[in-house]
Amino acid sequence: MSQALTLAMSAGAAGEVPVGAIVVCDGKIIGKGANAPIRSHDPTAHAEIQALRAAALVLQNYRLNGCTLYVTLEPCAMCAGAIQHARIERVVFGAKDPKTGACGSAVNLFAEPLLNHHTRVEGGTLAQQCGDLLTNFFRERRAAQ
Repeated sequence: MSQALTLAMSAGAAGEVPVGAIVVCDGKIIGKGANAPIRSHDPTAHAEIQALRAAALVLQNYRLNGCTLYVTLEPCAMCAGAIQHARIERVVFGAKDPKTGACGSAVNLFAEPLLNHHTRVEGGTLAQQCGDLLTNFFRERRAAQ
């Protein structure tokens, strides 16, 4: 998670919402991502999506069986869908997102019984650090306006 936090800090320094993600397979990082929708003009350029794309290229497969995704913020519905389609085995997230979190805060797409793949979810890892990074980012943005 600490490496995902470093990616989140770089996203925040670039003016993006500070979220970072990594994909780990067999103990090795195979994908990294930092939020980039503003600078890339791409609404799908969330950290999780960036990390999934990078990992899929490394494995040469869109299925990321046996992989774990670490992300500093609870995934949204778009990212939760991509995570499930990629067959990620486990998601570990830091801070909860009460407005758009899809791991139980706003909705819980990972618990949907009709879906054919069920990713394990663990929340709260380095939650304070992840949450503080987001809180400080938005506080600074509001102060600058």
